[in-house]
Amino acid sequence: MPPRIAWPRRGLYLLTPDETDTVRLLARTRPLLDAGVAMLQYRNKLADNALRREQAAALAEACRASRTPLIINDDWRLALEVDADGAHLGEQDGGLAEARQALGPQRILGASCYDQSELAVRAANAGVDYIAFGAFFASGTKPLARRATPSLLRDAARLGLPRVAIGGITPDNAPSLIAAGADLVAAIVAVYDAHDPVATVRAFRQCFEPNA
Repeated sequence: MPPRIAWPRRGLYLLTPDETDTVRLLARTRPLLDAGVAMLQYRNKLADNALRREQAAALAEACRASRTPLIINDDWRLALEVDADGAHLGEQDGGLAEARQALGPQRILGASCYDQSELAVRAANAGVDYIAFGAFFASGTKPLARRATPSLLRDAARLGLPRVAIGGITPDNAPSLIAAGADLVAAIVAVYDAHDPVATVRAFRQCFEPNA
């Protein structure tokens, strides 16, 4: 069964910041979707359940308008509730096999594998659509995050899944990870806190198309 939306397997994977104002979150995000984000992940560690539902539903509508896949962090049930395109789970977010069954084959399921190739193998066996490693660089979002090495990206090629790199990534250091095998690079602060976020999205895109 084909996916419900054709999702680019290369490019910038944008994660939302901890923004508690939904109107402001949409105002900040819509231009970035139009600039060519490959996928958007809704992630807000400061929101309560009601705000998460409100923001996820609003972003789902915006992403449908721009034909950008929307992934919900931590919560596959919320992904189904707002009719998002998929979910991303970490170690503490429940079983991947259960999420795969609930989401069905048409929605996207991703998994955080941190700095462990063993987690990537387990995730692949559970039927995920992509695997994410990191943090590769110092991250203001997760200052205590485990540090990953580019060799993880190279070694994971054998699994045949898109590989996402996350953690302190900027347009300046992204090319080294892309060369090591990252199919997508994830960013929050580098984009949303940039002087010109739209230009930064375009700079990330240029990392994947250096001769364009």
